[in-house]
Amino acid sequence: MPSPAHVRQLVLSRPQVRNALDLETTERLIASLAQAASDPAVRAILLRGEGPGFCAGSDVKEMARLSPAERLHVAERKAALMRALRDLDKPVVCGVHGFALGGGFMLAIGCDAVVTAADAVWRLPEVELGFFPPWGIEALAGRVGMARARWLVWGVGALDGSEAGALGLAEIVVPAGEVEERSLQLAQRLASLPAQSASSTKRFFREHFPVPGDLDVRARAVYGEDCLGPEAGSTFGRFRSRD
Repeated sequence: MPSPAHVRQLVLSRPQVRNALDLETTERLIASLAQAASDPAVRAILLRGEGPGFCAGSDVKEMARLSPAERLHVAERKAALMRALRDLDKPVVCGVHGFALGGGFMLAIGCDAVVTAADAVWRLPEVELGFFPPWGIEALAGRVGMARARWLVWGVGALDGSEAGALGLAEIVVPAGEVEERSLQLAQRLASLPAQSASSTKRFFREHFPVPGDLDVRARAVYGEDCLGPEAGSTFGRFRSRD
């Protein structure tokens, strides 16, 4: 579907690995957001995924090949992507179909408005894999509060899209098969707003966000410690053996 005027579409296109977020894709998204920020013709952004789902999370096979210091660098760049979404003075819509897992979950909720399929699977599996999520905690706590964020980070159960909407993780819940159309319609609607007041609205709420701005920094420190533990080591070993 061609992009309507004033809507820039950013598409995760690694369907062979369920759109797992690696460093290269992260850097491309950061650069694309910077380009959109400087282009006056772009009034809204739509982020979506190709293939069976939105995003299965961070590319754990890539993480498994890295040293602890390199893992922390990759996590910081993904946190930079979340900051780029937050700091862009233009609305960003995310369309979630199929699944939003781990880093895909965090990437989706870092957008200003989320359209999800009712049957999409939402889950944070990091703790089960042996490490704390190193980025996205600020966005998660901002949407659901600290107590609910803790429950979701434990990852003891998956949510469907309807449950994600009820918790405030998504703004609009639609039947499966309608995500692309409805998210594009929403992006068009936001792009039709006066540019100045749309931008000032995003800046106002960003500046009054009721969550400490260093949560992701603290999260990366916890993640770095966890990555040295035996459970995370076992996870990374399993993924290295798949090469």
